[in-house]
Amino acid sequence: MNILYLCAIIRYERNKKGEFLFFVIKSQQKITLKNMSVMKGNNNMKEFIINQNDADQRVDKFILKAFPKLSKSVMYKAIRTKNIKLNGKRCEISTYLSQGDVLRIFINDEYLGSEKKTKNIKNDFMSASDISENDIVYEDENIILINKKIGVVIHSDINISENTLIDQIKKYLYLKHEYIPENESSFAPSVCNRLDRNTSGIVIAAKNAHALREINEKNKSGEISKKYLCLSASAPPKQSDTAYAYHKKDASTNTVTISATPQDGYKQIITKYDVIKKNSSVTLIEIELITGRTHQIRAHMAFLGCPIIGDIKYGDKEVNQKHHLKYQALCAYKLKFNISANSESMLSYLDGKEYKIDDVCFLKKYF
Repeated sequence: MNILYLCAIIRYERNKKGEFLFFVIKSQQKITLKNMSVMKGNNNMKEFIINQNDADQRVDKFILKAFPKLSKSVMYKAIRTKNIKLNGKRCEISTYLSQGDVLRIFINDEYLGSEKKTKNIKNDFMSASDISENDIVYEDENIILINKKIGVVIHSDINISENTLIDQIKKYLYLKHEYIPENESSFAPSVCNRLDRNTSGIVIAAKNAHALREINEKNKSGEISKKYLCLSASAPPKQSDTAYAYHKKDASTNTVTISATPQDGYKQIITKYDVIKKNSSVTLIEIELITGRTHQIRAHMAFLGCPIIGDIKYGDKEVNQKHHLKYQALCAYKLKFNISANSESMLSYLDGKEYKIDDVCFLKKYF
């Protein structure tokens, strides 16, 4: 028979099996209760040996990626109470991980949620379509540039959860033995730039965590320039211009509104354009994004009086019906790396390199 003492001083320890043992030191009252001497904790300790892809990130970021259902408050408390240890010692939230570090987490499974199941992860992407060699614009050990086709979604959403571009990339790298899910705790190959479902063109994907961080930094600093081609039934106001406006997104409708003047809730957008050529029915425009916001090109071109042909949201319905296009005639056709000469970037070998798509699908119909 086991005894539970109320109004007691209690000490607890963990045994070699990871079980919590409770010891009553002093008490004033006793109540009979069965099976209270041991709290089971055999699965409570999780150990991670940090690999190259997990390194160079903060402890808290790594843990939340490994256990998405873990609340931040529980994690922070575990760090404060030394139930999360790095190389056998207490760590801080801001501590950065290094390759070879050993991270041990002593948190009940009920708080951690389900662990990543490698078999399920494979099932998620192995049914995806194969990436054709013709769709690979460039590839090395760090990145891959892919020509995304019209109709392909990059990430899963509430409407589409299968055969996304990221699933296709994971499958491609898995079959090449460059992505092994069971060896990764927090990293998976990732796409570094967005394109709408019905916009085609070059997408950058990172094969490792270091490359992912570098590409994201270069995107923010403007060291990767992207150019687009689009078709409009109308010419823009000028042959060439850098256009400024203000942009506001409505998340409920997934549409944006453009204003010529600053307004509350609006953010500035900058779009550079050049008219490349035209014929009796269409104008071909090259666009470079100086800022990159949701639907920026599509909405800004419509605001300038030259909506993109085939654009259901921002285009001209009569024009779309006339041209019989079921998608917007917009392609991210060219990408150039302009990495600083003084940079110590692992991607410095890409400086000055330019990659482009020569066969833009909608051009054949008009030129």
